[in-house]
Amino acid sequence: MDYQKLTPKELTQIKTLGQLKAAGYQSKSIKEELRDNLILKIKRKENVFEGIWGYEDTVIPDIERAILSRHNINLLGLRGQAKTRIARMMTHLLDEYVPVVFGAELNDDPLQPLTSFAKHLIEEKGDNTPVAWWHRDDRYTEKLATPDVSVADLIGDVDPIKAATMKLSYNDERVIHYGLVPRSHRSIFVINELPDLQARIQVALFNILQEGDIQIRGFKLRLPLDIQFVFTANPEDYTNRGSIVTPLKDRIESQIITHYPKSIEIGRRITAQEANLKGKPLDKIYVPELMKDLIEQIAIEARGSEFVDEKSGVSARLTISAYENLISAAERRMYMNGENNTIIRIADLIGVIPAITGKVELVYEGEQEGAGLVAYNLIGKAIRTQFVNYFPSPEQKKKEKQGNPYVLPLAWFGEGNVLDIVASQSDKTYKQALHAVPGLEEVVSQLVKNVPENEKEFFMEFALHGLAEYSQLSKNLLDTGLQFKDLFSSMFDMGPGDEDFEEDDL
Repeated sequence: MDYQKLTPKELTQIKTLGQLKAAGYQSKSIKEELRDNLILKIKRKENVFEGIWGYEDTVIPDIERAILSRHNINLLGLRGQAKTRIARMMTHLLDEYVPVVFGAELNDDPLQPLTSFAKHLIEEKGDNTPVAWWHRDDRYTEKLATPDVSVADLIGDVDPIKAATMKLSYNDERVIHYGLVPRSHRSIFVINELPDLQARIQVALFNILQEGDIQIRGFKLRLPLDIQFVFTANPEDYTNRGSIVTPLKDRIESQIITHYPKSIEIGRRITAQEANLKGKPLDKIYVPELMKDLIEQIAIEARGSEFVDEKSGVSARLTISAYENLISAAERRMYMNGENNTIIRIADLIGVIPAITGKVELVYEGEQEGAGLVAYNLIGKAIRTQFVNYFPSPEQKKKEKQGNPYVLPLAWFGEGNVLDIVASQSDKTYKQALHAVPGLEEVVSQLVKNVPENEKEFFMEFALHGLAEYSQLSKNLLDTGLQFKDLFSSMFDMGPGDEDFEEDDL
């Protein structure tokens, strides 16, 4: 019988050690198991880390090389870079089922028992030793490192209640209550935010990583634990909350650096995959492609902003939460106006401010400005960056001899006219307000190629936002939406409480 060719159903029919031997089972370490299954997937050209985008040529090859080298791994990167998700997906490289000695506390391999319980049971029952099957989904343990984690939590401690109940002396191995690490024998064990672990706790991992023995309150147990360790850490943690002690870092064979999406296209793919839009009427809410780019551009601007702590990073969760809020803003407006469908507006970006403020760590100057104002400014910068991909720069056009294409709408505002874009206004009112601005529709028709008919008003509003970001118009944030008016007149008629949030103010 060829053990490797048995189906999961056939495997789970094996109930004793004798049947397991007859099937041709041979012990294999977890690192060999990961390596062998990875080799098979590489040969079959299968994607090991499904749904991890942007790492195809950087992080994933490094991880695969580490697995082929049988290395413990440290994933080093800023928050929101899929470090934990990658670790969890490594379970896909495990065999679907592995045999364990039935009742063994540390899921002992029947051919290589580790605990005294398993050894005595096999010695007593021989080939009749009962065997159970352990699914790969259960062979994963994760621990978030916090300053209060103790050696007892990770390694174990003497259990006086067990000693009293079983009438054993403290010299007996059976009085030990094993911690998370020994219980992860033959599993993937992940410690998130490793630098948060106190130095003395990190020291307790030394021998497990290399020598394979543990010490618990005077007990020195030779336990050749079979574990694939994966650690995650933030580079800032090395100087902020703690550090990885040098001897431990030396024992982690591969340190792999992660990164944020390197293009808007990759960011969009991640956001679309991760956004929780279940139950939302997506067939009734139209999202222009430009708006998806703007959401990703906000994160890019945040990562380069002088008001945001670059060492802390800007998680990919920012764009995911922002996109969810964007859809919800349109959904709310549709219900309020009793409409059957709607299209996303640029003004709906005001609704994503709460998704930004909680996702960015501000430096001192940013705290002085205020999280809300910084978020509003980031939206403005994203609009400014994307504007020149569709429209010519207003600053450049003012200098050219052939004339300024924006002259008609700017002149209308110069006459003292004001345009309000209210968050809850109906689509009909919204369109009427935009079409009331002379020359605005022509700007879009002449300057933007192949604009879908249902996106015309979207680009008309985008043009106004772009002109405001290039200081051609004034854009004020109202309680209920946005107001556009002439830049110069707004300097003279600002009343109490009328705050003009301009990029230059920052």
